[in-house]
Amino acid sequence: MILYDFRCQEGHRFEAGIESMLADNPACPGCGTATSRVPSAVRIGGAADAGPSRAEMPHSWQGIDRGRPEAVAHWRSKIEKREKLEAKYPELAGDRRPILAHEGIFQGRPLRAGDDIGASVASATAAAARASESRASTASTATRRGAGA
Repeated sequence: MILYDFRCQEGHRFEAGIESMLADNPACPGCGTATSRVPSAVRIGGAADAGPSRAEMPHSWQGIDRGRPEAVAHWRSKIEKREKLEAKYPELAGDRRPILAHEGIFQGRPLRAGDDIGASVASATAAAARASESRASTASTATRRGAGA
């Protein structure tokens, strides 16, 4: 069995095994149209690199060196590569919903579009209360240690 890459007339790409190099091409599993063989991509082991994540990319004018053309071109190519990768592997994209609130009780766990606001506020308020209690208990323990010394 030989593995080949195929492409249909609709643009779908897939890999399939056939008995010999003289065998007929299989129909597209997505749409059933005729296919043609595509030269296989060269696979170089150990060279996978997802590149910088969206969080690591610059989000300001300062981040792209005040709009210097070389810096803009560099980051544009990085962003385009990342978008292609995320289109192929959506699990790498992460949560792309807009952030509605990220300060105060939502620091560290932002409120995003589509979240249940009531549940998010209750959860964030409870977490903030636990953090406050923890800080107060740490401060009173430090005070007792300081008084005993």
